[in-house]
Amino acid sequence: MTHFPAMRAHEGVWEGVYTHLDTDGAVVDRHKARVICDFPASGDPFYVQHIRFEWPDGRLREDRFDGRISGDEIVFDTPTFSGRAWESAGLVLLNLDRKDEPGAHFTEIIVMAPDGRTRARTWHWFRDGVLVRRTLCDERRAG
Repeated sequence: MTHFPAMRAHEGVWEGVYTHLDTDGAVVDRHKARVICDFPASGDPFYVQHIRFEWPDGRLREDRFDGRISGDEIVFDTPTFSGRAWESAGLVLLNLDRKDEPGAHFTEIIVMAPDGRTRARTWHWFRDGVLVRRTLCDERRAG
């Protein structure tokens, strides 16, 4: 049996737009994203994500996130965040503490369209236990 079939379905290149909303639904940030999800054939880490954000004003940010298997979860401990991912009913769920934003954490759900060509990711951000924003990630498979 293959570990993490729902997550493995996301292998490849994804491009899209991330829209950050405040708690009233007002847009506070919007930028393009290119995400590469990779599962190396052997060794550690189990999962590697490369992400590139690009803002309309020319700013760029690139990160790499490695995930390792721990039981029925994938655990992350990166310079940006730490936490875990797991699967339920074909969904990928994450709970992550931000290292670069003290007191902040977010939960994420990743939903693949039935045709496998688009996906939606929704983040719920909390700071010191209070909801502060939501992020809507609309992506299409680019490779």
